[in-house]
Amino acid sequence: MISFFHSVREDVAAVFESDPAARSYAEVLLCYPGLHAVWGHHLSHWLWRHGMRFLARFVSQIARLLTGIEIHPGAEIGRRLFIDHGMGTVIGETAIVGDDVTLYQGVTLGGTGKEKGKRHPTLGNNISVGSGAKLLGNITIGDNCRVGAGSVVLRSVPANSTIVGVPGHIVLRDGKRVVITDPKDIRDPLSDVIIKLAKEMHELREKFQEHSHEALGAEPNLTIDDGTSPPNISPQDLFQDDYQDYQI
Repeated sequence: MISFFHSVREDVAAVFESDPAARSYAEVLLCYPGLHAVWGHHLSHWLWRHGMRFLARFVSQIARLLTGIEIHPGAEIGRRLFIDHGMGTVIGETAIVGDDVTLYQGVTLGGTGKEKGKRHPTLGNNISVGSGAKLLGNITIGDNCRVGAGSVVLRSVPANSTIVGVPGHIVLRDGKRVVITDPKDIRDPLSDVIIKLAKEMHELREKFQEHSHEALGAEPNLTIDDGTSPPNISPQDLFQDDYQDYQI
């Protein structure tokens, strides 16, 4: 019980540190659904670890109904997690979240399929994940990372990096800008398919042109100007009969 109240004090202090809109302890305790969701997870996770799985899921669903934030009771949450606004945030069963992490509304720590075992992301310490970002699969996000709003991250990210885009790619690492010279470095599955189709179309066009030349043979020379000058014929010579009829 003492550790629970100590955790509550840490969580409240994290809100004041992270959110300039926090004005009073009463406001933070009563009007921050992110805190309520985290505290509800403390209870549901305790029930989950002690084998009361159904009751744990039931408690987590009540917290989801009241806060709009769904945290699976099996997820491992570190200290001072701050979920700002929080509506629509989802944290999967095997997700691991480190200390001093900030999640904004609409963030998903989800899986990518029906595989068993560890299938959700692992977040290190001191990480910020922007609104609507999706972190999917058994990936690891290193310490001190920043994930931009709306990003979709499908691969592990080293520490001290900033990730943006769909799919997510690193734009800053250790405070230095990362310049992408080859679009393939972004590793977009759809772009890979388009590049492959374009390559196949180019190969088919070349084969078609080769078969066309073989079937038609050499192209005839249809040049009009052959370099020879036309004969010098006067109109009188060309129309002698007509000129004779009209002579006076």
